[in-house]
Amino acid sequence: MKKILALVLALVLVLSLAACGTKKAASETDTPPASVAPTAEATGLKIAIVTSPSGVDDGSFNQNNYDGIQSFVAAHPGSTVTPIQEPDMANAVAAVGEIVADYDVIVCPGFQFGGITTIAQENPDKFFILVDAYPSDPADATGVATIEVANIYAMQFAEQESGFFAGIAAAMETKTGKVAVVNGQAFPSNVNYQYGFEAGVKYANAKLGTKAECVELASYSGTDVTGAVVGGNYIGGFSDPETGKVVGAALIAEGVDILFVAAGNSGNGVFTAAKEAKDVKVIGCDVDQYDDGANGDANIVLTSGLKNMAVNVERQLNAIADGTFKGGNYTLYADTDSTGYVSAEGRQQLSEATLTALAEAYELVKTGKIVPPANFSETTVDNFVGLE
Repeated sequence: MKKILALVLALVLVLSLAACGTKKAASETDTPPASVAPTAEATGLKIAIVTSPSGVDDGSFNQNNYDGIQSFVAAHPGSTVTPIQEPDMANAVAAVGEIVADYDVIVCPGFQFGGITTIAQENPDKFFILVDAYPSDPADATGVATIEVANIYAMQFAEQESGFFAGIAAAMETKTGKVAVVNGQAFPSNVNYQYGFEAGVKYANAKLGTKAECVELASYSGTDVTGAVVGGNYIGGFSDPETGKVVGAALIAEGVDILFVAAGNSGNGVFTAAKEAKDVKVIGCDVDQYDDGANGDANIVLTSGLKNMAVNVERQLNAIADGTFKGGNYTLYADTDSTGYVSAEGRQQLSEATLTALAEAYELVKTGKIVPPANFSETTVDNFVGLE
């Protein structure tokens, strides 16, 4: 399974896309290389974050990574951070190469940065934090392999877990019985969100007495990086709020009253469609998006599915600062507080029954008793563990 995943992820690297991983037990976590990148002083790190195509104020994926850096800088006054926006995803790796000499640490959020391997190897005195990707292997002539690099900490997330919680919440809170997930592009991380959401709805229908339907618009069906049709509702990009609003409005017209939105800046258009409609809620993605849901004296955000990048980026910056950094490729799950949902009072609008059901589901996922399906996993929405 790991070989298959590596092949597919590396293939996506060649296409300059964005990705994520599938679940492995803790005992199966990849062993980092024996060599370890040089240590750094506890203060004075010059940090850059390179984003493409949206910047660090996208209210979601990029911003959460940036928040982790800012938290580190606040605790280390001698350190600085510089945001760098590269709007062309195809130029993402080159953008890193252009600045590598000027910084101690470069944070690269997005699978389009998977090709930074050679840059990292040629600059062993620099540190790289790679989010949503594993580095490609430049020694592989076919371009179908990934590699671990001593000065790259590469993290992927089990987005299917957060999607699963979002699906349960949507199924339990819908009034019309129709819910939907809206994504930017069918990159593996987004397909993970979709499959997890669909599995969560199915779980709620089977175990919690709900009767919810996942609505899909054929004209916005997704095709993943292998060319497989995955369905769902895909806007086509992460920086197109206009089309996002069109897709959101079309789903609302079909009777959908809860939309799980995983689309970066494009998702802002879906939020707008929900705000202009009546009795429609959204579930935020990656970060707590409750503030984005403000709509007059009301709020459209039901809860948010979380992918806790900020805490993990900050952890690695601290490791660089204290000399304990260890490069490698890691997939992060609920057992490290890396996935989840918003349950804090005042930041969500879930019923007590839904909060109880989610808390129970979270423990089942965290302990591996429920394994939501993901892109490229053997588990599917139809056969995932948890429906017995």
